[in-house]
Amino acid sequence: MKLLVTGGAGFIGSNFVHYWLANHPEDRVVVYDLLTYAGNRANLAAVEGQFEFVQGDIGDQELAERTLKDHGIDVVVNFAAESHNSYAIIDPGRFARTNALGTQTFLEAARRVGVQRFHHISTCEVYGDLDLDTDEAFNEDTPYAPRTPYNASKAAADHFVRAYYETFEVPISITNCANNYGPYQFPEKVVPLFTTYALDDKPLPLYASTQNRREWIHAVDHCRAIDLVLSKGQVGETYHVGTGVEKSIEEIADLVLAALEKPASLKTIVPDRPGHDRRYLLDASKIRRELGWEPTIPFDHGLTDTVSWYAKNRDWWEPLRGRAPVVEEAAWSTQS
Repeated sequence: MKLLVTGGAGFIGSNFVHYWLANHPEDRVVVYDLLTYAGNRANLAAVEGQFEFVQGDIGDQELAERTLKDHGIDVVVNFAAESHNSYAIIDPGRFARTNALGTQTFLEAARRVGVQRFHHISTCEVYGDLDLDTDEAFNEDTPYAPRTPYNASKAAADHFVRAYYETFEVPISITNCANNYGPYQFPEKVVPLFTTYALDDKPLPLYASTQNRREWIHAVDHCRAIDLVLSKGQVGETYHVGTGVEKSIEEIADLVLAALEKPASLKTIVPDRPGHDRRYLLDASKIRRELGWEPTIPFDHGLTDTVSWYAKNRDWWEPLRGRAPVVEEAAWSTQS
C-alpha cells in the first residue's frame, strides 16, 4: 500500500509514521507537511531514508493533487491541523484556513485522483464540553457543539469529510480521539510544558480551573486504533478512540512533579483562557466492539515513560521553546 500522511512531522503524525514503518515495512510512506512552528523534521530523524517527504500546505490543491498522482497514493491519513486552543483564540482565521478549508482542499484533490481511503483525524472537542459532576460521555451520535475557534474549525473539517462521502462518494473514515500524550509533542501542550518547566525548576502554569478534566491516550495506542480502522473499519463510519482515563490539570501536574521528584510548590495559578472547556470523555465502545481495539499502555506507566523521554531529550525540545506563539502564563492576564 502507498500511504500519504499529512502533518506527518507533527506530534501524532510522526508517531504514526514511526508506528507504520515498524508494523508495515512492506508499505511505502509519503510524509506531507508544511513544517510550521510545530512541524519538526527532527521528529522523524530515527526513520530518515524510510519515507519520502513533500513540504506542502494541505490548502495547496495543485500540489496536493500532483503529489497524490505522482506517488500513486492509495490511502491518505489526515493529521494536518493547527491544534493549539490558546493560539486559536489569538488567530482564529489561521485555524479556519488550515483545519476547515485545508481539509476540504485536500479532500477535493483526493476526489479527483480517486484514492481508496481518506482517513481523517478529529477530536473529542468538536462536541463541546461536559459537566464535571456527571458520568456522561460523548458517543458517535452526539450533536456537535464546539465552544472555541479550534473546536469549530475541527468540527467544520469533519462536516466537509462527511459531505464528500455523501455527495461525491469519497471513501472516508473518521476517528475522534481523546487527548494524546507521548514523545515528540511540541512543548506548548500540557504534559511536555509541565515536564520541561519542572526540569528547569520553573513554575508550572495551571489554569485557575484546576479541576477541569481530560481523557488521556498514549499516541501509540491511538496509532494502533487508526491501523485497525484502515484495515477493518467501515467506509463512511466514525469511531471514537478513548481510554476512559480522566485526569484533572492538577493531577497531571502532581504526576509530573512526582516523576521528577520536584516539589509541589512549583505549581502556580494563571488565568483561565476564554472558553476553557470543563471536561471531555468519549464512549469508545463501538471501536472496541466492532474492531476489537483496546488500549495497551496504562496511563501512569505511559506518563512516567513520557516524562522520562523529555528528561533524556533536552536537545530535542529546548530549541523549540522560543517557537511557541503563546506564553500560557501571560496570555490572558492582560485581557479584559
